[in-house]
Order: sequence, then C-alpha cells, then structure tokens
Amino acid sequence: MRNAPSLPTRPLEKAYDYIVVGSGSGGSAVTRRLIDGTDATVLLIEAGPAGLGIPEIDDPTQWVPLGRSQYDWLYDYAPSRHVNGRTIGIPRGKVLGGCSATNAMMWYRGHPLDYDAWGEAGCAGWSFAECLPYFKRAEDWEGGETAYRGAGGPLRIETSKALHPIAQAMIDGSAELGIPVIDDPNGESNEGAAPSNFNIVGGKRWSSVTGYLAPVFDHPRLTILTGSLVTSLVIDKGRITGIRHLVDGKQMETAATTQVVLAAGAFDTPRLLMLSGIGDPQELARLGIPTVHALPGVGRNLQDHPLVQAVVVRSRKPLGDKLDNGGGSMMNWKSRPDLIQPDIHAFPVQGNSAEPRLRELYDLSGEVLSLGAGLMHSKSVGHIRMLGAEPLAPLEIQPNYLAEPSDLDAMVIAVETMMDLAETKAFSGLFDGFAAPPARLDRAGMIDFVRNGCSTFFHPCGTAKMGCDDDAVVDHKLRLRGLSGLTIADASVIPIIPTCNTHAPVTMIGERAADFLIAAA
Repeated sequence: MRNAPSLPTRPLEKAYDYIVVGSGSGGSAVTRRLIDGTDATVLLIEAGPAGLGIPEIDDPTQWVPLGRSQYDWLYDYAPSRHVNGRTIGIPRGKVLGGCSATNAMMWYRGHPLDYDAWGEAGCAGWSFAECLPYFKRAEDWEGGETAYRGAGGPLRIETSKALHPIAQAMIDGSAELGIPVIDDPNGESNEGAAPSNFNIVGGKRWSSVTGYLAPVFDHPRLTILTGSLVTSLVIDKGRITGIRHLVDGKQMETAATTQVVLAAGAFDTPRLLMLSGIGDPQELARLGIPTVHALPGVGRNLQDHPLVQAVVVRSRKPLGDKLDNGGGSMMNWKSRPDLIQPDIHAFPVQGNSAEPRLRELYDLSGEVLSLGAGLMHSKSVGHIRMLGAEPLAPLEIQPNYLAEPSDLDAMVIAVETMMDLAETKAFSGLFDGFAAPPARLDRAGMIDFVRNGCSTFFHPCGTAKMGCDDDAVVDHKLRLRGLSGLTIADASVIPIIPTCNTHAPVTMIGERAADFLIAAA
C-alpha cells in the first residue's frame, strides 16, 4: 500500500514564470511537464484542499458520495422539459487533482474518429494519429507498450484482478446479443464489451496527483497552493500578466512572466474569462462587466453525455462486497447499423444507482443491481451563463439533454438493450425480474422513463472551444484568441465531445499544452 505524500508549504512569491489555475487532469499534466522540460518556476493553484491521505478519496468503491461532499463544487444542471423538469447534479472535483481525485477512475479515450473530427472542425494537428503519442506518453498500461498503448508514463492503468459476477455477465451477455467481446477498449477498435481500464493500483485510486504531481512535490521550482480561489485574470495592454486570487481570505495579485494556463474546467474556465471581461459583450453587459476582449463563444457549446441511471434488476443472490469502482466492465455498440462508430456505452453497477426520481416511482428495495447506459455520441448542445458578477455567483448550466430527437431515440435503444442484456443466459444466475422499469414499456412509456432517469456521465466540455470559427475561444495551439499570455488546457477547449470518459482526453490535452508552451519558450 502507498503512503500518502505530504504537500510542502512554500512562501508565495510575487511572480512565477508560469501560473497554472486548476490541478485536474489537464492542469496536473501541464504542470509536471513544465517542471520536467524547462527551468521555469511554476505556481499551481487549486481552489479546494489538498485531500491527501483521505480514505474516501483513495478507496475506489467510495467514489460516488464524493460527488456531493466537501470535495465537490456542488454544481447542478438546470431543469428542462426534456428531463421532465428535474435538476441534475453535476459533480466537479474541488480538491488537488480535480475530478481525477473524485471520478470513477475510468481511463478510456473513445474512437479514433472522435479526434479526426476535431481536425476536420478546424483544429489543425488534432487528428487521432497526432494525438495518439500524447495518450501513450501519459500511460503506464499493465500490458506494456503496443501500437496503441503506452508504458512508463505517469498514469498507471490496470484492469480488474477479479471481475465481479455482474461485470463478467455483461461481457458474456453482450456476446449473446451479437456485440463482440474485445480485449481492450483503448485498442484498435472500441466496439464491443471488455473489462474496464482503471486508474486503480493495489486497491487504491491512482489520480493525477499520484502520477503527475506527487513525484515532484519537493521540486524547488514548483509551488502548489491549495485553498486559493482565483477571482480574475490581470490584463495589461492586450496581455494576460497574472491572476487575482484569495489567500487566507485576502485578495492578492500574483504575476506570470511567461504564461497563465487556465485548467479550471468546463464551468470555471469560462467563468474566469467572463469575470475578467473576456466573452460575449451582450452577456458581459447584462452582468455589468466591462468588455475587455470580445469572444462570443465563451460559455457556449456546452456538451455532456446523457446517461440513464438506470435499469434496475432484482438479484437472485447477495452481491457481496463491491469490487473495483463498483463496476468492472463496459459495452460499446451502435444504436443503428448504419453508424460508422459506436454511439452507446453501458456499464454494470454493483447495487442501486437509480436517479432520485426513479427511486420515487418504483419499489427498489431488496437486493438489486443496475445497468447504466447512455449516449456517447450526443448531439445536443447547451451553455453556461453567470447569474451574477461575483466570483462565486450562481451559474445557469444547461446541457440541453435530449433536445435533439436523435439523442432521445438512441437513449431509448440503450435502455431496451439493457433489458435484453438482463434476460440473457449470462445473467440467468442473477436476474430475478425487473425493478425499474418493472416491465417492458411501450414507446411513450420508455421515453418517459428515459426523461425521468436521465443523468450525467460527468463529462462536461466545450465551453471555450478550440477552432478557427467565430465561436472559437482558443486556437489549435490552445492559445486564447486575440490576447497573448494565456493558454487553456482543460475540457473546455474540446470542440466536439469524444465518445468516452473525459479524463484521458483532457490528460492528453494537458500533455499537448505543455509541448506547445515549451516549444514557444
């Protein structure tokens, strides 16, 4: 078992070469590579606590409650008619490591066509072939280096040492449904069922802190400041020159002589831009914030994967202790045969994972297991809006889940396929009838079930997108368009949501951001 490292305390200097705002998947990666690849001083700022040696963070089976804990920003998606007026919680890690310290520890990068689409959308240099070396550089895959996998990188990636019976049943049942069984969803093809890739080692979470930051905690050129909220950027004569942030409740300015790197995530990166007068002039005027630099795309293009939580099944026998992250395997398949890549993703849950509304509607008592399924190739697009000009004013975060009819159609198929899966021979030793829904439904009933069960995969992105059109916020080298001194290295730059969990692609973005910065130095 690993011992928890300690975070050195260093006096805060007035200036650093680089300031990185946010310590999640992107921020941790860019910080480490700047320390390794330059002789620069780096300040990494995290709004949340250090969170080191916290049992519930380290224990892979305890990740779900972290989403409404002291280590979470406590954000919600705004209600809409498409989800029957429900508010949906959207956890975001507020702790060193960001979401890598609170997520489900899934390492998954989707389909090669996801990244080719970025290139086709005006992001030169971001095809899968050009991104693959950076995915590999981040990895320490249990199977060693291959054409598609990396070894020796900061993030250890392993599969389950002993799959839970539910996880094994998903793999075996998929074959009965005609969905192939594959060795590795991060290999040549992601279509099929496979054991999940986890950032779990020796029964403990392997976060971006573990892999990227802890080995350089003591480096003399690195200062890590936790519990410090960044409130705005300092802008001087067309250049971002530093940050304003709270230290022990007092506002301070700290300068960045080379570059500020924003890695505060899909909600707080656009918020910080808008607080600094960078954004849509109409939105800024509504808030009473003077426009410093007009970028209308800030806060637009919000995308996330909708998930139905869940098809709940009664179990014939006790499920026993939770293993891995409470799941263990995954399925990827096409909602329609004419699609060129899988668009639906599913996973098992060793217990009840139903949304609150489904718990109100159905009797889910007793021993139950769940099958979560949702849409990874979603088309619905939303936005974030600030509802006040203060640094912690409420946000209206609207993903517009199910607004596109094709998204709703695919979600219905996802649920129906989970019900088919539960009735395969592979589940015969477990399946003891349906609990939610309690029986097969007609289309109207299924649509209502999807709306009531719609939740999130926790993959918000796109709100400061990369590209070259009018709504693009950063260019293909992740530099803020129209002002110098700022790079963005988080999920907000993603132009089109990839068909996967976002930890791996955001880590890749952080790796690439560091290379761009080092090349420009």
